[in-house]
Amino acid sequence: MKPEKATGALPDILETGKNELEIVDFRIYEDRPEGVYEWIFGVNVAKVREVLRMPKITKVPNMPPEVEGMAEIRGKLIPVVSLAKWIGIEEPLERKKFLLHLEFLRENVGVIVHDAKRIRRISWRDIKKAPETLNQQLGGRITGVVDTEDGLLIILDFEGILHDIGLLKVFGEAEAKEEAKKTERTYTILVAEDSAIARKIITDILESAGHKVIMTEDGLEAWNLLNEYLQKAKSENRPITDYIQLVITDIEMPNMDGLTLTKKIKETVGLMGLPVIVNTTLSDDSNRQRAFRVNADGFIVKFDAEELLEMVNKLGAKGEES
Repeated sequence: MKPEKATGALPDILETGKNELEIVDFRIYEDRPEGVYEWIFGVNVAKVREVLRMPKITKVPNMPPEVEGMAEIRGKLIPVVSLAKWIGIEEPLERKKFLLHLEFLRENVGVIVHDAKRIRRISWRDIKKAPETLNQQLGGRITGVVDTEDGLLIILDFEGILHDIGLLKVFGEAEAKEEAKKTERTYTILVAEDSAIARKIITDILESAGHKVIMTEDGLEAWNLLNEYLQKAKSENRPITDYIQLVITDIEMPNMDGLTLTKKIKETVGLMGLPVIVNTTLSDDSNRQRAFRVNADGFIVKFDAEELLEMVNKLGAKGEES
């Protein structure tokens, strides 16, 4: 991977439902009294459009302090975020800087980094929860950590970071209130979501319409809980949909990703009738296609409150009747 210029087409995500992903390994350097400290971070390749040399940044008034300004990338003006400022560290002045051009949540954003090392192929099973002290240091915005030959690699929760900075948008909130008033039937919905801020947003949207939410923090936790309900259903000679009518899952999660979870649900007798909505930050068409390849019943890009409630009303009824 050569960060001196745009990388062009980044490698495709691995085979759908294999519980693997590729991440861009990038670095932020901190100037400390004892010397330079190297932070090792990662972001899903699916969010990265390209890696560029630092473009010209235009200062814009009334922006959050973490936003350096705007840059024109491929004909679009996008906000440019300083991760070093968000972390609250001093940068070594002599370090070169690059720009990660990210696209997710229907948005384009530039993230200033000091180096982009390589693309790593890893299993979600190898991604562990961060030590609590480290997670607190980074504002609770760590998706997970991976042991590498260079040290501990930190996968950041960019949804949470954008929320902290004030760049996270929730669409259709006013329309969702009207949609909630139309809700005639309410459902019990199992949600798998590793981002704390996303869990709150999704819960607020669903509960506003009277739905009951069972929240889990990754695909494996959701899968284990589903199997507990399945055993209960079998022992009581009842369908799983007497307990849960719908599953909503993120794609990017430690231990088990959402596409693997969906695939397992759709291949398991007793669970395959459960409707599954894939709810993700990854807005490109390839991820939509991957979701439907594992037989997801719906696909939504976060966060569109009206669209989410409309799909829940449509597919929840299907789950209730199955």
